[in-house]
Amino acid sequence: MAPLTPYTYIQCPCSDTSFSPSGAPTSDDKTEPEDDDRTFDPRAPRANYSLYPLEYLLYCEDCHQIRCPRCVNEEIVTYYCPSCLFEVPSSNLKTEGNRCTRSCFQCPICIGPLVVTSLEAPPEPTLLAADNTAQPTGPYVLTCSYCNWSSTEIGIQFDKPNGIYQQLAKMSNGGKPRLTAKEFRERSRKEKEGDPESPSSPLTNSDVDAELQFSQLKAFYQSQLNETNPQAAAGLGSLADLGISSPGSLSRIMSMYTGAGHGASHKQSRGRLPVMREARTLDEGFQEADLDDSALIEKLRASAFEDTASTDQRLAQQPSLPSHHPLLFVDDLRPIPYLLRTKRSKRCPVCRHIISKPESKISNPRFRIRLIAGSYIPTITVRPFHAPESHNVPSGLRPPVPAELWLAPHRASQYVLTFQNPIFEPVKVTLAAPAATPGRFASTVTVLCPQFDISANTDMWDDALKEEGEVQLQLQRRRAGEDGGPAQPEPGKIWERGRNWVSIVVEVVPASLRLDGLPPGPGGEEPDRSPLKEDEDVLEIPMFVRVEWEADTRDDVGSSTTTRDNKEAREKRELAYWCVLGLGRIARG
Repeated sequence: MAPLTPYTYIQCPCSDTSFSPSGAPTSDDKTEPEDDDRTFDPRAPRANYSLYPLEYLLYCEDCHQIRCPRCVNEEIVTYYCPSCLFEVPSSNLKTEGNRCTRSCFQCPICIGPLVVTSLEAPPEPTLLAADNTAQPTGPYVLTCSYCNWSSTEIGIQFDKPNGIYQQLAKMSNGGKPRLTAKEFRERSRKEKEGDPESPSSPLTNSDVDAELQFSQLKAFYQSQLNETNPQAAAGLGSLADLGISSPGSLSRIMSMYTGAGHGASHKQSRGRLPVMREARTLDEGFQEADLDDSALIEKLRASAFEDTASTDQRLAQQPSLPSHHPLLFVDDLRPIPYLLRTKRSKRCPVCRHIISKPESKISNPRFRIRLIAGSYIPTITVRPFHAPESHNVPSGLRPPVPAELWLAPHRASQYVLTFQNPIFEPVKVTLAAPAATPGRFASTVTVLCPQFDISANTDMWDDALKEEGEVQLQLQRRRAGEDGGPAQPEPGKIWERGRNWVSIVVEVVPASLRLDGLPPGPGGEEPDRSPLKEDEDVLEIPMFVRVEWEADTRDDVGSSTTTRDNKEAREKRELAYWCVLGLGRIARG
């Protein structure tokens, strides 16, 4: 099992059942008000969705509350392609979908980017050529530089190096063109009239894909609506295809099948019931189901395992492929257009205040507004009390604790908690931790200094550097002790103090992981002696943090104080939340 570096997670209040975005009390507040004083259990299943590192959290200045990625309301600022960084208008999403319609494609085998290359061999660099020599022309193909896949493997080549999306939409695998509704009707007319210019092969179900069949069915039902109800069709002429796309179109079509009639047209023609018939030919959108899979079965028997498409490869394909053509083999896969990405702004779910808004320009990764929680609440770092100087760095940048320094059962261990104040006001911090950690293996926890003050984060660098130097000298003298030996932490006293940070000591006595030594449950119940679960040997301490400070309200919007009172307008503010301190793993010896 890998060693563990001490960490700190913060709980977002949205995971509590008593929290609602509207601010109104939920059913839990009305029925069980005593649950508000319960201790947070970091091993509960719900805790996996409520604990975040400080870097993942935002802060609302109006509500003065922490906001996590799950409880904010997101609004899309812009759509763009991650490959060409081209901004796509939101109006194009309804007609073209959420895919890039330029020349940006991914490999269907390895999902790598595809580039357009020419099949014509490049000229030899050692040979002399005229200045006006033409550049290499088509045909062009899409190639992958990672797995060397090429569109020639599925028989697709392009005439132009740009507009690949439109060219690919007009051809099927093998280079066979995909007919549009107009081309299909023209070819079908030539076959019926016996035109010598018509192709020798007649039209079959393989020539009709899903898009073509849908367009034919739409045109067929539109014509049937015009025939069965000409007055209603004339009235809808100015609304384009409202007769098909409106929400009431299904009820009108069903009434025609049942012969119930509809509207004023039925009252005027009581003797004739409008009846709509079904499609009968390929021209009307009718397509027979091909249930003969013998050819696919024979091909599957003759193919190797590498020739078949995986589940991820089939799911990544576009859903607009012909429905009668199953994706079973690698030669059925087509290039995948890039899925569009979005830039999103985030709002507070209670007051609708914007807490994060990126720049609308695609190439600019900055944010116009970014209210991160690390700029408003104290940063908590954990390190062992007897640790080398390498453990003075933040917890996230610290190397893992070696296995020989794991927590020994029933042996007291001390850890240093450092609180750093990021705001320009002095704060008062109050800590509360349970005497025993929740779970089967209860460890004893003692916070030596549960209440302390932290100075403001000033911008006077000269005074700050001078103060830091004096503090370091005092710490060196204190650590040396009066008798020359190392000093020991004392209850109720701060261990270290700096310009805008304070360090205190927490003492823990890890519990034993032996199953036969578990105490009985409440009421004398038999304890749970099942084997250890994943990460159950990690010592996690839930700690309730309360931060109090006085803020200047002169710059607040909507303040009703007068100009004379504005000079001394101070408002007391408070923020309380749960955090979890992961100290390390308990040794099983």
